[in-house]
Amino acid sequence: MKTAEKLVCGALALGAAGGAVCASAIRPRLHGPDWGVLREHRYAHRGLHNIDEGVPENSLAAFRRAIMRGFGAELDVHLLADGTLAVFHDSELRRMTGRDGVIEDLTETELDACRLAGTEEHIPTFAQVLALFEGTGLPLVVELKSYRGNHDALTERTVALLDRFRVPYCIESFDPRCLIWLRKHRPEIVRGQLARDFIRKSAGMKRPLEYMSTELLFNAAVRPDFIAYNFDDRGRLGLRLCRRLYGVQVFYWTIRSREAMEEAEREGACVIFERFVP
Repeated sequence: MKTAEKLVCGALALGAAGGAVCASAIRPRLHGPDWGVLREHRYAHRGLHNIDEGVPENSLAAFRRAIMRGFGAELDVHLLADGTLAVFHDSELRRMTGRDGVIEDLTETELDACRLAGTEEHIPTFAQVLALFEGTGLPLVVELKSYRGNHDALTERTVALLDRFRVPYCIESFDPRCLIWLRKHRPEIVRGQLARDFIRKSAGMKRPLEYMSTELLFNAAVRPDFIAYNFDDRGRLGLRLCRRLYGVQVFYWTIRSREAMEEAEREGACVIFERFVP
């Protein structure tokens, strides 16, 4: 065989091997737990909020509105200084409360003083939200918001609290360490890897980590049951391959129009929506 032919054959072999490695890396869990009612609902992003009507995101009022309309809800969970779990999106308090500091430094007794977006609504505990949904049959998409390396403690406390309530749910996180904990300790829970195009819009992570997150390469450690991906970024290769090769269930966020919702559902995705009522 001529030298040039050997080089071509070698390159093709390396390409095939690289493709196989990539396909293995992005593989989800193929035979996970039963989805039950999770696929049957649409999910209000941070509750069915509308600040123009005095209903801020991740408030008890927003979750009550979702329940009244028969929607599931997506919400965000943080671990406070005293071990309480609170429902709030950012670690930084300022955007929603006007206060300085981070929510992880608060205690449960301090939550009542944190009014949301100038309303009388306060930051709720996760237990308060679960009490609202208990017995309704409506499911939750629970996003774990890790901070300062608390991923294991956050995940363990969250599932321990969920065990006390009759609420259908799945758990998702951008932090694969939360999902690795679930894979090891609570494999019966439906788990999902959150992702978006971090390459196009950086989150301040190291560049290799942004690439791995964008292209779902952490699936090798997480083996998620679903992928929750930014709808506008759904053209990324890792997601397209994961869907094509394995038929992985997708949640698209955040859907902000009926047209986008219909397109997402034609693709077989579950939708997390806001700014309109389906």
